[in-house]
Amino acid sequence: MIPKKLRSGDHIRVIAPSEGLAPKLTKELRERGVKRLGSLGLKVSFGKYLDEQNEFDSATVEHRLHDLHEAFKDPGIQAIISANGGSSANQLLKHVDYELIKANPKVFCGLSDLTEVTSAIYAKAGLVTYNGPHFSMLSAGKIMDHSLENMRQTFFSEEPVTLSPSEHYLNDQWEDELIVNSSYWTINEGEAEATCMGGNLMTFNFLAGNQFMPDFKDCILYLEENHIVDKKGVQKELQEILNHPLGETIKGVLIGRFQRETGMSRELLTKMIKTKKELKNVPVIGNVDFSHTAPMVSIPFGGKMKISAKDQDEVSIKILEH
Repeated sequence: MIPKKLRSGDHIRVIAPSEGLAPKLTKELRERGVKRLGSLGLKVSFGKYLDEQNEFDSATVEHRLHDLHEAFKDPGIQAIISANGGSSANQLLKHVDYELIKANPKVFCGLSDLTEVTSAIYAKAGLVTYNGPHFSMLSAGKIMDHSLENMRQTFFSEEPVTLSPSEHYLNDQWEDELIVNSSYWTINEGEAEATCMGGNLMTFNFLAGNQFMPDFKDCILYLEENHIVDKKGVQKELQEILNHPLGETIKGVLIGRFQRETGMSRELLTKMIKTKKELKNVPVIGNVDFSHTAPMVSIPFGGKMKISAKDQDEVSIKILEH
């Protein structure tokens, strides 16, 4: 089930299913985030408990559920975006009213720790969700035009979306240094067309063996990791997915751009992928703009994707259904 596309004048609600907004996201930066969403024609409001933070930087489970359910229940809200990532979104999964969500489908977008929520909503309610920028990234990121244009294409139109690399990026949403972006990388050549799913590598692995892990048989997986995990950890996390009973059915893999702190390079990523026998005949594309670097694109969890990877980094990534 794909949520209804947005129109100018629609209302987007910012909530915090994981950590609340960081104090360093000043009033000025929040206003910039509201203005940027406003450039898409969206009206912005905030969940009641958005700023509540306990010792783990999150609101209580009850308060986070309140804001999540209220956002889906309110007919005046057409889209929901997470405030931030964190480490506590999985506390909500067994308590979410998935029937409420199924009866009130709307755009739901989040990144990183929210991978467990986007996955659970898809698995339990059948609603296509989106791996995309948090409100904090839209607010703090120095360059976000690439993200906003992609959101316009993804959330406001049913036409296929062709992804293209951003010209520059930031290693972290809080940094100012503009880094020249290279093209997407062909790691393994090949073509595939399939349902796409994914998000944060570590968080996706957390779902293994429980009811909130979707059936990813014959899917294209898109996977990324942030700076808290180094190159050795990335190798371990990817192998864990390939060890899953469905690991050998994967039709294609997209790898999000790595932050410099991971120590991952193109050479190391290529060597890592080439050692995975499960991926021998699977197209693999690296350095794609969905990760903890900014800007980033929004990719559907449960949509349909077509990819092609040829020699000399001749890459095509098209979102067919979103």
